[in-house]
Amino acid sequence: MSETSSDVFVSWQGGRQYEVSREGAPPITIDGNRTTGPGPVEALLASLASCSAIDVVEYLEKRRTPVTSLDVRISAVRAPTPPRRVLSASLEFTIDGSGVDRDHAERSIALAFGTYCSVSASLAGDIELSTRLVLNGVAGASVSHRLRGAA
Repeated sequence: MSETSSDVFVSWQGGRQYEVSREGAPPITIDGNRTTGPGPVEALLASLASCSAIDVVEYLEKRRTPVTSLDVRISAVRAPTPPRRVLSASLEFTIDGSGVDRDHAERSIALAFGTYCSVSASLAGDIELSTRLVLNGVAGASVSHRLRGAA
């Protein structure tokens, strides 16, 4: 396997605002004050949620049970003192789709965090992570996941 690179450019816009871009894509704003865009930690959490959601959707599509909607709500606990790193995160996946089986949806979430999600694999391994699936309006139990990242 060969390594791939991900290149982004961050440009200070004044104050605590930064424009983040990559070649060929529109920019986003990361705002330390969280007024014109998400803050850095919110962007990290959004990256974790969206990366895992991509994997879940793709897995269920491969099983020929595509979702009609998928939303992820993520909540995190941060350390009270600098650098205030993320200590734990809880993600709730709300999935709708008439052909989606609960076991397959739960497996897709487990595979996202255990195998495929590059964002979760890049995080410190001691972060506590839990997920809960709400499939077609029915909530399941919370499941803990061990991250593959290095501590």
